[in-house]
Amino acid sequence: MALSMSIASVGVAADLPRSTPEAQGISSAGLLKLVNTLEQRIDHVHSIMIVRHGKVVAEGWWTPYAANKPHELYSLSKSFASSAIGMLIAEGKISLDDPVIKHFPTEAPANPSDNLKAMRIRDLLCMSTGQHGDEVDKVKFLNSGSIAKQFLALPVAHKPGTLFYYNTAATYMLSAIAQKVTGLTLTQYLTPRLFEPLGIKNPKWNQDEQGVDLGGFGLNITTEDIAKFGQLYLQRGEWNGQRLLPSAWVDLATSKQASNGSNPNSDWDQGYGYQFWRCRGGFYRGDGAFGQYCIVMPEQDTVVAITSGTNDMGTIMSILWDQFVPELRAGKLPTSEADHQALVQKLGSLVLPLAKGSAKPAAGVVGKKFSFDSNVLNYSDLSVGENAVKLTIGGKVREIAFSGTKWTDIGEIIDNVKASVSGGWTASDTLTLKIANHETPYVQTLTLKFSGNQVTVDSQFNVSFGGNPKATFTGVAK
Repeated sequence: MALSMSIASVGVAADLPRSTPEAQGISSAGLLKLVNTLEQRIDHVHSIMIVRHGKVVAEGWWTPYAANKPHELYSLSKSFASSAIGMLIAEGKISLDDPVIKHFPTEAPANPSDNLKAMRIRDLLCMSTGQHGDEVDKVKFLNSGSIAKQFLALPVAHKPGTLFYYNTAATYMLSAIAQKVTGLTLTQYLTPRLFEPLGIKNPKWNQDEQGVDLGGFGLNITTEDIAKFGQLYLQRGEWNGQRLLPSAWVDLATSKQASNGSNPNSDWDQGYGYQFWRCRGGFYRGDGAFGQYCIVMPEQDTVVAITSGTNDMGTIMSILWDQFVPELRAGKLPTSEADHQALVQKLGSLVLPLAKGSAKPAAGVVGKKFSFDSNVLNYSDLSVGENAVKLTIGGKVREIAFSGTKWTDIGEIIDNVKASVSGGWTASDTLTLKIANHETPYVQTLTLKFSGNQVTVDSQFNVSFGGNPKATFTGVAK
């Protein structure tokens, strides 16, 4: 397949058009059932947007998440990095069969193994670099010097192309190659070629200490930005009459390039493309940790974008396959005004579960000040009010006014992390706060239990890598 194309001048895109669900062959009642099921079975869904025949038919954000707030994508970033590689191939700057070490003359070992010399860009794309998982997982991305040098120093035990192992370091190498051949970060390269044409404003991609976009994670954009990206792939690289990606690249990237298992009931065993997963039902997706999804259903002409904060990623997909896909009809459906209004009302009133409490604090608790020894949350001081606390975190005082009936924006809870809080006194000696870092998947539940001149702090996050660890420590009254 030829991957060459000319890059046309493309204007900035507007938002996706909107439509009633019935006009695009989906019942409002079916969508309402889907949203209710997600809400009941998944604790922390943050947003959903459904696009049918190029039009948004349902969209909602669970407060404090919102349409205009970007969300951390984690590994969904990989699919964007892949797109840059497709464009570079189309421009003739690289090829699928380029040896990886060709682009890293100063980072490669002095005597590379035959398997390392045989590793090609296509092997990075389909996660088949030939390295064992316990080796490639040693690559460190923060405060670690050259990531490329770390990666190229790893043993390559198998012939590249023969062993699938999903890893983020391979995608970082794609980002580094893109920067080597263009002199631009992925963000800089993709801005005129992808982000601006799609109307994706202010994309932010975290970098390593050498100024390379991390590639395999770190991109932050909005839910509608995710949906637009999926729609571009559904349209096989065409957008508003202009070609942004070669159709042949879209076909290659989203088809099975590597085998990753044989379980017909697993959405992680259907094959892997070029930084895209194959799904049951003939769908494909980009996805990220804790439930960030861009799902494309070509035969149904449908895109689903979801952000969330859950460890139960498989259930989200199962709900979609079982409840949503059967609702997709070929033609228009009759409109039920009552059903449509019920859906609109539901989508407009979504709220992440609150921390509620109706008790009054015990006498003597309000007005107390506590100090903490060194702890994992970097808390040092606490002042207690009936409806607000002051926490000193990392040397900075954060004022947290809370309510059990709504989420309240509190600005930055830690540096560069904006948050909202809900909370209340769940007992006379116990204050429970939920703190949603609302551009990330993370929601922290903070339980403060007071006893005399001591406070015990229990902290737990909804998700984290390696489980949901709790932090518990005590403070004493000043």
